[in-house]
Amino acid sequence: MLPKSELASQLQSARLDFVSASVSCADFVFEGEAMRLRIEAHAPGVFRVRCGEPQHLDPDKISLRAQQHADTLLARHEAVGELACSTLANGEGWQLIQGDVRLEISAMPLCLRVYRGERCVMRSVSEGVRCDEAQALRAWHLDLELADDEGVYGLGESSNSLDRRGEQRVSDVPKDRVLPLLWSTEGWGVYFNTLGRTAHDVACSEAGQYRGTMHAVLFDVFIFVGEPVEILNQYTALTGRAGQPGLWPMGVWLDQAPGQSLTTTLQQIRNMREQALGMDAFTLAAPAAVGFQNDKPAFEWSERLPEWRGFMSECEALNVRCAVQCFPGVVQGTGLFEEWEDRGWLLCNDQSEAYVFPGQAVTDGRGFALLDLTHKDVYRLWVERQTQVIEDGLGTMVCQAQFDIPDEVVARAGESGAVLRTLYPALVRRALFDAVAGDKTPQEGVLLSRDVFPGVQRYAWQQGPEPSNDWAGMAMSLKAALAMGNSGVTAQTHLLGSAQHPASGMSAELYVRWLAMCVFSANFSFQGRADLMPDAFGPATRELVAHWLRWRYRLLPYVSGIIEDAVRTGLPVQRSMALAFPDDPEAHVWESQYLFGPALLVAPVMQPGGHSEVYLPAGDAWWDLSTGWRYEGGTRWSVPTGLDSLPVFGREGHMLCLGPVGQHTGEFNSARILDEVWMFGMPEHSPVVMRNKIRVMQMQGSSYIKGLEGLRILPSEGLEVKRRGAEVRISRAR
Repeated sequence: MLPKSELASQLQSARLDFVSASVSCADFVFEGEAMRLRIEAHAPGVFRVRCGEPQHLDPDKISLRAQQHADTLLARHEAVGELACSTLANGEGWQLIQGDVRLEISAMPLCLRVYRGERCVMRSVSEGVRCDEAQALRAWHLDLELADDEGVYGLGESSNSLDRRGEQRVSDVPKDRVLPLLWSTEGWGVYFNTLGRTAHDVACSEAGQYRGTMHAVLFDVFIFVGEPVEILNQYTALTGRAGQPGLWPMGVWLDQAPGQSLTTTLQQIRNMREQALGMDAFTLAAPAAVGFQNDKPAFEWSERLPEWRGFMSECEALNVRCAVQCFPGVVQGTGLFEEWEDRGWLLCNDQSEAYVFPGQAVTDGRGFALLDLTHKDVYRLWVERQTQVIEDGLGTMVCQAQFDIPDEVVARAGESGAVLRTLYPALVRRALFDAVAGDKTPQEGVLLSRDVFPGVQRYAWQQGPEPSNDWAGMAMSLKAALAMGNSGVTAQTHLLGSAQHPASGMSAELYVRWLAMCVFSANFSFQGRADLMPDAFGPATRELVAHWLRWRYRLLPYVSGIIEDAVRTGLPVQRSMALAFPDDPEAHVWESQYLFGPALLVAPVMQPGGHSEVYLPAGDAWWDLSTGWRYEGGTRWSVPTGLDSLPVFGREGHMLCLGPVGQHTGEFNSARILDEVWMFGMPEHSPVVMRNKIRVMQMQGSSYIKGLEGLRILPSEGLEVKRRGAEVRISRAR
C-alpha cells in the first residue's frame, strides 16, 4: 500500500496519462504508475469510478472474502454500458461519453464534471477527489458543488425534511440510519460502494457543497445521471431489488402490546372479526418466543407458547398468521454459550472471549453473545433452525440486528469496526429471508426488521419507526417512509400509534386521519394496547375504521401490483414529490404529499380540522376520487375533508383497479382478484395490478383494453364504454 503522503500528493499534483480503453472501460495511470484510475460505463447513464493501487483493481488478486463482501454490496458486477473516450478540446483531460451523458476528468488535482446534453449537472469542487493523510484509516473525499436552491435526497431514514441539506450522517452509527445513495433533482446521484465507514456532510450549506468521505483502500463510487426515477432504477438494478411479499402480508397487522397475554391478543382479533374489521397477521411482543435451548443447538418455544400446535390451530381458525421475535445469539450463562465460545462460533473481543451484549427486551433482560454469521457453519445452522419453525406454521420472524458492535469485537474472518457493524445486519437479514422464503421460485415472503444497511432494498419489507401518539408522530412516520423510498427501499410500513408512548395525544380525529393515510401506504399495523385499539374511541370511530379497512382490502391488488412493478423499476410504493415530479420545484416543498404508485396522488390531513391544502403537480390533470371533478395541474386547492374521506387524486391517463371487500386475504379468489375499474380521463397507461395482465392500446382517439372481462367499469365524465367480446373500447361520448 502506498504511504498516505505519496497517495495524497499524486491525487493533487501528478500528471494523469491514458493507458487503454475497451467498449465499456477506460484506464488511466498517475505519473509514477503507483496508482491507477479506472472508469467504467457500468450501465446507460452510470459511471463507476475507481482509484487506487493497481493490485486493488486486478480481479485476479481479490481474495475470496473480498469477493463475498462485494457480493453483499452488488447484485450485478459486470459493466453493461458502452463508452467512447477522447481528450478534451483544451488537451487538459479526457471525456467519456455514453449517449447524451458525458463525464469529464482532469488531473492536478483530480476533478470530475458530469454533463447531460450541454448542461453540467454535477461538478466536484476545485480540490476534486483527494485522500486525507490525517486519518488512521485511508479516507477518500469527494466534494461536490451544490447550487443555492439544489436539494439533496436519499441517505436513509429521516423524520425531518426530506431534503438532506444541513445534515451530517455516518454510515455505521446506528442512530443515524444511513443508506449509501444520495441524489439531486438536478439529475445526478452518487453511491459509495463500501462496507467501511462513509460520512455524508451536507451541512456545508453556506459553502454550497456536499462532502462524502469513504474509509477504504480503494476509492469506489458509482455516479448516476438522469431523472430521479431513472437513478433509483439503475441503483436498484446494480445493488439488488426486492421480490414479491405474497398476498397475506399485504393485509392488516396487529402488534401485541408489551406484557400483554396471548389470550388477550387472540381475543382482540376475535373482536375485530366480530366487528367486520379486516385482519391478516399479528406480531408477538418481546421477549423472543423461540430460541436455542440452554444445552443444545436446537430451538424450543418459550413458556409463553407451551402448546405451540394448539396455538397454531387457533390462528388457523381465525385466519391469521403469526410473527415472533428472535435474535441471532445465545444467552450468557448457558452450556451452549460456553460450548460455542470454545468453538469460536460467537463474536469475540481481542482476547478471544465472547463479547457479551447487555440484556434487551427481546432476551428478557439477559446478557447475550452474537452468533458469528461470517462463519459458514454457524450461518447454515441458524438458517436451518429458522426454517424449521417456519415449516411448523409460523408466518415470519421479527428481528432487529443493528447492534452497536465495539471496534474491539472481531469476526472469524477478521471483520471488525465499521465493516462488521455494516455487514452484520445484512447477514442476519439474508439468513432469515433464506429461511422464510425457502425454496420458493421466485422467492416470496417478508421479514420484519428496522435494520438499515447497504442492500436493505433487496428485501420486500421494512418496519417504520416508533412514533409519538400525536400529530407530530403521524408526520414523523410519513417522512420516514418517504425518505426510505427516496433511498431505494420499496416498502416501509407504518405503526398506527405506539405502545411505547402515552396515548394522551391520540384523539379520535387523529386516529382516523392516521388510519386513512396508512390505508394508502405499503402497509401498517394496529397497536394492541387497549387505548390504541379501535374500540377505545367509541362506536362512531369504529364505523369509520371499518370504512377505511374496506378501502384497504379493495386496494390490495393495486398495492401488490406496485410492489411487483418495483421488481422491474426499483420505485417505492410511496413516492415523494421530489422523486415523482423533479421538474416542478413548487411540488418539492409539499413534503407531506406523495404519489401512491403511478396513479394516485395522496395528501393526508396532517392537522385538526375539516380542510386540507393540496398542491396538484404541473404537467398532468388530476381527478378527485371523492367528487369525480377534474383539476388542472400546477394549481393549489383548499379541500373540505370529512373523516370518511381523504384528498386522493387520480392521475389523468391512468386507471385504478380495485378488488372486492374482504376481512382477510384468505377470502380472495386468486382467479378473480379484481372487481371494479376506475378511469381518470382517457386511459393511456396499462394499470398496475397484481398478477393480472391488462393492456391498453390507443388508436384513432380511442383506447382499446384487454383483460377487463367481467369487471364493472366506471369511466370518467365525457367517456363511453363499449364491449366487444374480450375487448373494451373507451371513446369520447357523442
